[in-house]
Amino acid sequence: MEYRKLGRTGLKVSAVSLGTMAFGRWIDEEASASILDAALDHGINLVDTANVYGEGASEEILGNLLKARRRDIVLATKVHGKVGPGPNDGGQSRYHIFKAVEDSLRRLQTDYIDLYQVHRFDPATPLEETLRALDDLVRQGKVRYIGASNFAAWQLAKAHGISNQHGLERFESLQPEYSLISREIEQEIIPFVQSEQVGVIVYSPLGRGVLSGKYKEGEAPPAGSRLAAGEQRLEQLLKKNALAVADAIKPLAQQHGLTPAQYALSWVLSRSGITSAILGASKLEHITDAAKAWDTRLSEADLKQADEATEQVRTKEKALIK
Repeated sequence: MEYRKLGRTGLKVSAVSLGTMAFGRWIDEEASASILDAALDHGINLVDTANVYGEGASEEILGNLLKARRRDIVLATKVHGKVGPGPNDGGQSRYHIFKAVEDSLRRLQTDYIDLYQVHRFDPATPLEETLRALDDLVRQGKVRYIGASNFAAWQLAKAHGISNQHGLERFESLQPEYSLISREIEQEIIPFVQSEQVGVIVYSPLGRGVLSGKYKEGEAPPAGSRLAAGEQRLEQLLKKNALAVADAIKPLAQQHGLTPAQYALSWVLSRSGITSAILGASKLEHITDAAKAWDTRLSEADLKQADEATEQVRTKEKALIK
């Protein structure tokens, strides 16, 4: 496993990280334990969750399972989503953040969170209020680093400006979606984070499973898959010619002796500006299969080949959007 610095910090995280959205949502604690053990045994040290995953069950399961191994990992969670019926049970107000962090610490059975991330931009709360609350948590020792998820480049830049102006902790990482299907971050986010030395921990590097080749045009989705369960974000992704992209990379994967899923992950890890790719595992083989190739890196020539192979598909997508 390769370990990379998280932006400008001295913290080193595994190039592949474990996403635990499935814990307590699609799989039980026993299945979660086998996945977590395999991930840690294969060198993953960054484990990512959120307080809304499984309505808190993901954090609870991690708290039960980590125990003595807690010190061996970089534990990341998130705050923003609604966790109750009240008007202040969501968002990034000081009120909600202070309550949410205590709830996460309790569920995770830990005294501190290594990376505390705001799950998305909150237009209803001043960024300064959010950043001051997060800065206080760092000073209290409850949080070590702060990050953002699903921010646009201008939102991250605005947050950095406020942190710099007031001497507050700044967002040291960003968690956006990125894959051969979803490449929007290449336009503004990647240039910005490289300029400002921000770590990038991407989610859905396999295009929510589409790039594994499991879905076929005109065929019913496999039983037990996220598409079969009716996941709306996956259905939206398929509208972006995702299946065509998946077909386009199959011969490229074969050239490298990789499965399409392994190739898609290697592609992300070979791109400039990427710190870590989150592997959202719901089955043990998601870890073991990926581990066989996650140290494989594609050359500049390989990346150019991938661009050329998928260019026709992406050009068609742009035409459909217009």
